[in-house]
Amino acid sequence: MNNRRYIYYPIVLSIVLALGMLLGAHMRSPMSVVGADGDEAASARKVTDILNYVSEEYVDSIDVAGLTDEAIVAMLSQLDPHSAFIPAKDLQAMNEPLEGNFEGIGVEFNIISDTIVVVSAIAGGPSEKLGVMSGDRITAIDGKNVAGIGFKSEDVVKNLRGQKGTVVKVTVVRRGQRKPLEFDIVRDRIPLYSIDASYLMNAGVGYIKVSRFASTTSEEFLKSLTELKGKGMKSLILDLRGNPGGYLSAAIDMCDELLPKGELIVYTEGRSRPKEVNYATARGMIESMPVAVLIDEGSASASEIVAGAVQDNDRGQVIGRRSFGKGLVQEQVQLPDGSALRLTIARYYTPSGRCIQKPYDKVDEYGYDLMDRYEHGELYSADSIRIADTTRYYTKAGKLVRGGGGIVPDVFIPLDTTDLTELYTRLLNSGLLRDMALDLAQRDRNRMTQLGDVNRFNTEYQIDPSSLSLIRQRATEKKISGTEADWSRIRSVVGQYLKAMMARTVWNGNGYYPVMNADDPAVRKAVEVLSGPQAKR
Repeated sequence: MNNRRYIYYPIVLSIVLALGMLLGAHMRSPMSVVGADGDEAASARKVTDILNYVSEEYVDSIDVAGLTDEAIVAMLSQLDPHSAFIPAKDLQAMNEPLEGNFEGIGVEFNIISDTIVVVSAIAGGPSEKLGVMSGDRITAIDGKNVAGIGFKSEDVVKNLRGQKGTVVKVTVVRRGQRKPLEFDIVRDRIPLYSIDASYLMNAGVGYIKVSRFASTTSEEFLKSLTELKGKGMKSLILDLRGNPGGYLSAAIDMCDELLPKGELIVYTEGRSRPKEVNYATARGMIESMPVAVLIDEGSASASEIVAGAVQDNDRGQVIGRRSFGKGLVQEQVQLPDGSALRLTIARYYTPSGRCIQKPYDKVDEYGYDLMDRYEHGELYSADSIRIADTTRYYTKAGKLVRGGGGIVPDVFIPLDTTDLTELYTRLLNSGLLRDMALDLAQRDRNRMTQLGDVNRFNTEYQIDPSSLSLIRQRATEKKISGTEADWSRIRSVVGQYLKAMMARTVWNGNGYYPVMNADDPAVRKAVEVLSGPQAKR
């Protein structure tokens, strides 16, 4: 059986273990369900006997399949927060981000004011090839009105996705066009990229933003490295902030590009799984290039393997805030009814021997850990970091590191809340700023294209005062208010966000991140570190 190894932090923490008799024939080894009397077979029969009895004798009719799934969920909740049962109806959506593709028309969209708005047409997809643009408002699909009728995101996906080769007619309204435009779009296989941005900063510093570790990540990473080296990259910022993980193999492949031959990357071990050790090979493209890895409290599993390998081998500097703390490995098996099980089968250990899994003995409290960090002040001060594991581990050079609660960075960057006022947060959450950015991008697309690249755009383009005034007017209409001091305080961050979103419509992630990173304290610190003596090997 070709089982996938995951080190992935699921969005929904508690879903999943299956009945022993259902899974026993489909696992690599029989399910071990031990009852109080030690009779595994009798314990398994007890569960199915109860389900059969309830099905036959209960006073009302019941959904046996749903009841079985609920029983599975209840059993899994007694294990760990990352073992997960995935119902058949959810499996495709869960797998798509990691498999790296889906079949559809190839657009990213948002629903704004009850209208489907194209955020961007995916590069190389059928929509982009036909000329669908960011800011286009989809008003009809196959001749049926979809504007102003309460369409939800799942409704959009259901209508626009479909089998490769099928045709869907999409009607859009575009700024500056007097009549609606109609496109007959032939659905195709659409790539889902795991690298959001890859570009060269000043002084030869490369920047790569990785959003997840998917089946295509290794290929994407290699391509990015090749392109950046060809442009003169001398050092690299690897941004893993907010990256929840993915495939174990993708993390190992990424480390192999960074580490010299023979360096330990990671090893895994479980009660029923022998120790598996992974070393770097001689194939790495940037084995001696200075590297800085950015992490935060949203960096989990595969991200932590990469950060841990870099840190423990003294390969580069880890910058940011303490990572999530997931050191468990899941294996996914498909079940006969189309559902799947992701079961924790091992722990992984960084080269120094530490497991960075945070405690989960109180599963109900597990999901509140990040809130606890916030309330304790850890996101603002390195002195407030609390680690459960007091064991001392050491890097190859003898630097002290800790396990049991994530990767603690070499350089701490506090959460920047200078501009995160209530007013700015409400503007973001309302979608008002995003909508304004799309309007401006459509209005000024020709000018943006003439500027040629995002650096010129960021330097020369300015958000005009009339646009800021219009934002205030629309905010008032949405009953979002603030004092003159509030509006003055967020003026610069609003302008930066608008420019970043505008740049995204033309240059995708390679437009958005250069604008946002210009004032990012973690990125600035990484550039400083990479230019200093600590960056040398």
